[in-house]
Amino acid sequence: MKEQLTTLIPAIRRFAYSLTGSPHDADDLLQNTLLRVLDRDVPEDVALIKWCFRVCRNLWIDEYRSRKIRQVAANDPELIDSQVTDGAQAIYDNISLHEVNRAMDRLPDQQRAIIALVALEGMSYKDVAATLQIPLGTVMSRLARARVSLSEQLKTVVPGTARGKSA
Repeated sequence: MKEQLTTLIPAIRRFAYSLTGSPHDADDLLQNTLLRVLDRDVPEDVALIKWCFRVCRNLWIDEYRSRKIRQVAANDPELIDSQVTDGAQAIYDNISLHEVNRAMDRLPDQQRAIIALVALEGMSYKDVAATLQIPLGTVMSRLARARVSLSEQLKTVVPGTARGKSA
């Protein structure tokens, strides 16, 4: 099982990052997920990757969400645009990534987890439903709401034009 877990680490870390929005918190969540999975038996009827995603999500809900809320309220870190020095395209790419991260952070946790599993991990709706132990229809409706919310928050940038900001 340790060998299987080793190959799954990148996927679990991406999922942890999508939940936490912080590389440091994602690393902590990954470590706690691996410890929990190694500490307990994986149910026979569940694939290891699904079990890892479920454990990761539950740990996030149980241990990290309340801590993150308190931490964000206390610190409120911001991305400093002046850190990007590789020209206009790098700044544009950084801002775009920043906007996507901010839009993802605004999603409710349930929607963020589903869109991360579908869009980032490439899981099918059926696999997401099994992993999170929710009905397939719930996966589809939360994903649809997440997509609508993200599209409303992100502005479409047409090449050759300025970034349009609505008033």
